[in-house]
Amino acid sequence: MFSWVRQEQGGRNKEGEMYETVTEGLQSLYTKKLLPLEDTYLFHDFHSPALEPADFQSKPMVLLVGQYSTGKTTFIRYLLEQDFPGMRIGPEPTTDGFIAVMYGENEGVVPGNALVVDPKKPFRKLNAFGNSFLNRFICSQMPNQVLQSISIIDTPGILSGEKQRISRGYDFAEVLRWFGERVDRIILLFDAHKLDISDEFSEAIKALKGQDDKIRVVLNKADQVDTQQLMRVYGALMWSLGKVINTPEVVRVYLGSFWAKPLQNTENRRLFEAESQDLFRDIQSLPRNAALRKLNDLIKRARLAKVHAYIISYLKKEMPSLFGREKKKEELIMRLPEIYTILQREHHISPGDFPNVTKMQDMLQHYDFSKFPSLKIKLIESVDKMLATKIAVLMSMIREEESKQPPAMVSGGAFEGSQDGPFGQGYGEGISAGADAEDWIVSRDKHRYDEIFYTLMPINGKITGVNAKKEMMNSRLPNTVLGKIWKLADCDRDGMLDDEEFALAQHLIKIKLEGYELPTELPHHLVPPAHRKNSTADALYNHTED
Repeated sequence: MFSWVRQEQGGRNKEGEMYETVTEGLQSLYTKKLLPLEDTYLFHDFHSPALEPADFQSKPMVLLVGQYSTGKTTFIRYLLEQDFPGMRIGPEPTTDGFIAVMYGENEGVVPGNALVVDPKKPFRKLNAFGNSFLNRFICSQMPNQVLQSISIIDTPGILSGEKQRISRGYDFAEVLRWFGERVDRIILLFDAHKLDISDEFSEAIKALKGQDDKIRVVLNKADQVDTQQLMRVYGALMWSLGKVINTPEVVRVYLGSFWAKPLQNTENRRLFEAESQDLFRDIQSLPRNAALRKLNDLIKRARLAKVHAYIISYLKKEMPSLFGREKKKEELIMRLPEIYTILQREHHISPGDFPNVTKMQDMLQHYDFSKFPSLKIKLIESVDKMLATKIAVLMSMIREEESKQPPAMVSGGAFEGSQDGPFGQGYGEGISAGADAEDWIVSRDKHRYDEIFYTLMPINGKITGVNAKKEMMNSRLPNTVLGKIWKLADCDRDGMLDDEEFALAQHLIKIKLEGYELPTELPHHLVPPAHRKNSTADALYNHTED
């Protein structure tokens, strides 16, 4: 996964350990510092299976979750711009299992039971969910440029009703939680006509709790409603999400129609284009941010492992040596919320670092507290030292590597479709309008600007800054914006504006009022003709004079 994060010299920590790559550093820290703590206090039984080398080395992954017929499989087809093995698309629930769409030299499908024994794939720990899940899990491999940078996980369409949840034969929410901990981006897809969040969908979203920074929401098929309906649909979606995702921050929602078919309603075309480009940029940034994401997940895992060790060792300490163990065990389980509070004060731990108390109480029922290990300070100190010093070494490696080489970006497929050329976002609009025209675009409205210019009492063909300010202030734009426009328009930097410079200033004001951004430097096509430095024209003129 971190093949692009390399150093010529490597990174050396205070103990002299040498890391050639960030992947090697993360794997080494986990194996030597964190894994012993997890093994000692049964962390893998309570929370998450142990990490393997493939978990550190895999490409960034994108997880798609949504109800049936919201366009999850079509979304993947749209990104790849080609069919993938095992793909089925239809209005009925077609995808009945998990499909990992990954890069491979030869196109084909790898079944789940073979997939979980492949040490090069990050799916070995899914073996714990049994044959009922593995029979519905495949890896679709194909040579596609997009998949050289990311992998995509397609999930079964979520239905409403108790029967659908029971008939799956495996714990759907737990499988999603497993993927949620390991992927780089989670995309929740909604249909403009299917905004209801069923019981199973609600459980699925709750299973992704703690991964809020990875979640993005896509309102698909938004072209099937008009602008007024779209506003209502958007408001209803935000209301529904607010009841399930209990965070004070508003989740990012992307609107659009993510398939290669004509738009049914074109009145919001510009909005859909801007939203799709925002989503593409977010996905394209995943390889660049993958190292930081893995580092962040390791830190979160270390904090949870520390808290778990404190809980287990406290329960061990409270157990009697001989009699009354069962009664004491029941009492401690009942008092678990109070124990959380005690540990918070004693070890200065944030309440948000503790695991779900109800789930912890249910799992503790199956364990003998007297067999729990006591608190081993050295293991805790080792993890504390890792968080305090060694993580900083890897952080510096990431920053240094980013400064040495350009960050990797997802390319190919839909990501190449509208980057350049006349169909690129913003092409021919705002500041780029007139870039292909032979005439100066400002001249089209210059007769109107000239009328204003000559009312401002020009002297020797120029108006002063005071007079120009009075007219420019009529736009009601902030002084900071008007100051930037003045700098761009005053081409000869003489503190005054001639008729062309004034027309340019009015044109830039118009662009800003239409909602477009101003450039840091004036593009060549906007430079007034009288202020252009054309060496070819000068040479021709001089030749004619001679």
